[in-house]
Amino acid sequence: MPSSRFSSTRLPIRRTRLRTALMALALAAALPAVVSPAWIHARSTQSPVARHERPTPAHEVGRFKVTDLEWFDAGRQRRVPARLFWPAAAQAGKVPLVVFSPGIGSSRDGYTYLGRYWAEHGVASLHLQHVGSDRSLWRGSVFGLIDRLRSAASESEAIARVEDARFALDRLLDSRLGVSIARQQIAAAGHSFGANTTLLEAGATVTRHGRTLNFRDPRISAAILISAPPFYGDADLGPILASVTIPTLHITTEEDIIRIPGFGSDLTDRQKVFDATASRFKVLAIYREGSHNVFTDRRHFDSAEVAEAVKSATQELTLDFLESVNGKPRALATWADPRRVQVAKFVVQR
Repeated sequence: MPSSRFSSTRLPIRRTRLRTALMALALAAALPAVVSPAWIHARSTQSPVARHERPTPAHEVGRFKVTDLEWFDAGRQRRVPARLFWPAAAQAGKVPLVVFSPGIGSSRDGYTYLGRYWAEHGVASLHLQHVGSDRSLWRGSVFGLIDRLRSAASESEAIARVEDARFALDRLLDSRLGVSIARQQIAAAGHSFGANTTLLEAGATVTRHGRTLNFRDPRISAAILISAPPFYGDADLGPILASVTIPTLHITTEEDIIRIPGFGSDLTDRQKVFDATASRFKVLAIYREGSHNVFTDRRHFDSAEVAEAVKSATQELTLDFLESVNGKPRALATWADPRRVQVAKFVVQR
């Protein structure tokens, strides 16, 4: 008979701790993008008409409004939820837009520190939720978590993410707010798996059976790539990223490491992505501290001080990059200053 110290009052605590530990491990190893020619196949990039659009009532926070959008792509029978951060003082044709794709296991309510900051400075952002790789992954048995993560990084979900982004941008531009969006100032951004989604939107190409496949959205004029993993299975990234010619901002840290068999990557891989990207104007920022997950809203492996410093720097840097792309070339001038102790390396190539 079990000892009293293993009574039912202790078991829930032990199970909770086990679940927390395993979920933390999974977050540390959260699969980045599996974007490889081994799985890309031909598929239409046209966005079907939405069956319905159901926005929730917008609520205003300071100088911006936040609206949750419940879209449905009838052609793919797939939900495309999104959260819109919209500047309160928007003017027709004057609002820059960022379409943001989260990492695996995140939903539209993540990365709010970016959405809020951008909106406070006049930049709208549409934060996507990819239903095949969102927060629902954390539900269910903890022992099946790794399998669910692998499924979320499948070829079909990777392609579906790009189609989600195209569909959502179609819907927003066709809405009553579309007239206020500056069509020449639409950027794509993403973290981890979302950064690879962004690269595909920006023009990354692969070749299968002699056929070149391109998922580029020509409306995207700049890309922000946070902790972008490599394209697994391909040692030479040059042919894949040679067609990414729009301005790109690459952000990472010296501690940006993903540890999982078959999908591991680190700072060296982030630098390879930067080097292979053929952008005429590209920027690389490497912070001294911060885990792979420091860029999310949650803090699992970083001190409060490090998390705050990284998020603050990322807010400022991304906005400066967008301003530089959109006609203010001096916006990035101070980032190479050695007094910016958070930044270990800063490179601008024009």
